[in-house]
Amino acid sequence: MKKQNKKELQIAALENGTVIDHVPSEQLFKVVSLLEIECLNTPVTIGYNLDSRKMGKKGILKIAGKFFEQNEIDRISLIAPSVKLNIIRDYEVVEKKLAQLPDSLLGIVKCNNPKCITNNEPMCTRFEVIDKENVILKCEYCELKTKKEDIVLL
Repeated sequence: MKKQNKKELQIAALENGTVIDHVPSEQLFKVVSLLEIECLNTPVTIGYNLDSRKMGKKGILKIAGKFFEQNEIDRISLIAPSVKLNIIRDYEVVEKKLAQLPDSLLGIVKCNNPKCITNNEPMCTRFEVIDKENVILKCEYCELKTKKEDIVLL
């Protein structure tokens, strides 16, 4: 077996499910927690600090039998923008998605302003993404700006 083939076999192939690739290593376990991977009843493979030509080191998640909804992908993009999701069926990649921050987020992030109506009335939060590169959000109700490090997910 060639040396290259041995490198490619570091993590077993997935028959059906989703591969979340190019996760920054320092964000991998935040993504695991966010997706509540520990609650799944299907096999999950977690690769941590794997070599990557593009990133140096990366993380990867292979989740059997799980296909993510758009709101779950939006949540991932808040923590790890630009991860790649590969949808696998019968051991073949049938679709590739790039997790990118949308222009607005509904019901995903808590407003940090205790006086905001969303913290005092039963209603859905709404945030405009005003800076996708640095991940800065603005509440559409009270206009408070929230930086990436201050984001609290619902």
